[in-house]
Amino acid sequence: MKKRSFLGAIAALLIVSACGKKEQQAPQAQGPIPFPVQTIAPQDAIIYEEYTANLEGQQNVEIRPKVDGFIQKIYVTEGQQVKKGQLLFKIETQSLGQEAAAAKANVNAAQVEVDRLQPLVKRNIISNVQLETAKAKLAQAKAAYSSVATNAGYGTITSPVNGVVGSLPYREGSLVSATNTMPLTTVSDSKVMHAYFSMNEKQMLNFTRNFSGSTLEAKLKNTPEVSLVLVDGSEYAEKGKLITVSGLVNSSTGTSEFKAAFPNPDAVLRSGGSGIVRIPVQKGGALLVPQNAVIDMQGKKMLYVVDKENKVAPRIIETSTTAGKDYIVSGGLEAGEVIVTAGATKLKEGQQIVPQDSSKQSTPAKEEVATEETTNSSQKK
Repeated sequence: MKKRSFLGAIAALLIVSACGKKEQQAPQAQGPIPFPVQTIAPQDAIIYEEYTANLEGQQNVEIRPKVDGFIQKIYVTEGQQVKKGQLLFKIETQSLGQEAAAAKANVNAAQVEVDRLQPLVKRNIISNVQLETAKAKLAQAKAAYSSVATNAGYGTITSPVNGVVGSLPYREGSLVSATNTMPLTTVSDSKVMHAYFSMNEKQMLNFTRNFSGSTLEAKLKNTPEVSLVLVDGSEYAEKGKLITVSGLVNSSTGTSEFKAAFPNPDAVLRSGGSGIVRIPVQKGGALLVPQNAVIDMQGKKMLYVVDKENKVAPRIIETSTTAGKDYIVSGGLEAGEVIVTAGATKLKEGQQIVPQDSSKQSTPAKEEVATEETTNSSQKK
């Protein structure tokens, strides 16, 4: 009996010990986790309206022959910088030269006839009518010679402007004429580049409302400098200015065309290229939320709103555009509401948090606080 009592006491101790260990291993209650928050308030913001643009030099001059002939010599290469008056092409004008010589001979013959008739008229041997007829023939011969000589001169083609030579579709020996569809080349003056873009009627209406002025010309003067985003996503170093806008809406496209000018001192921009013109617009009374606070949910934007009991609830919002690293809210959120600005993916509906004013510390620090607290809680479990 004593042995059975002893064994029973040991068993009871083991049971008590096991219960104690289970109590020690039981998870402790997890308290609210700190998250950064922000109170929504209207404020001024600068937004950027973007428009796809085509780039052209301030002068794009097509070089075309005025006479028919074979290209004897091409003096430039594609992409070469040329000066006004620099020789570009030489077109064979041998036949024109022969015609010019014949025309010159006709001038000489007509001049001889006039010289022969003048003394005869003075002595009343012939009538003055014959002399006047000879003078008319002389004038006609001179005009014909001038025309042929001018055409012969068209065989030498020089650049009409300073600029860069475009493509050269023809080679030496090619037969060209004034009726060719393709020009010999294009010389583009690219010191100042023009960016052409269009606005639809709605965008045009917003433009006229955003900038002051009684006329379109006045509104253009009141627009700030614009920037240009290049095809690689980088922003062009030089700022531009809107200089012209078409006064009428194109009836076939429903758009109005704008032109912005950008300095091009280092020849970074090329005629025929493309980019995106960004126009800054001041927007007052905007509701801004950090992009880090927003979660994309099946094409919709969601964030968490904090109530008076510091409990969070998901909220679908609508945004119109971006301003720097913020979204501009157009619906779903009111001024005075409090939102979680970081770590929203760690939240669930109804969860209670410890709000921390995001204006007093940086967002990365707030995210680190929430992450660290969550990690510690997991380790305790």
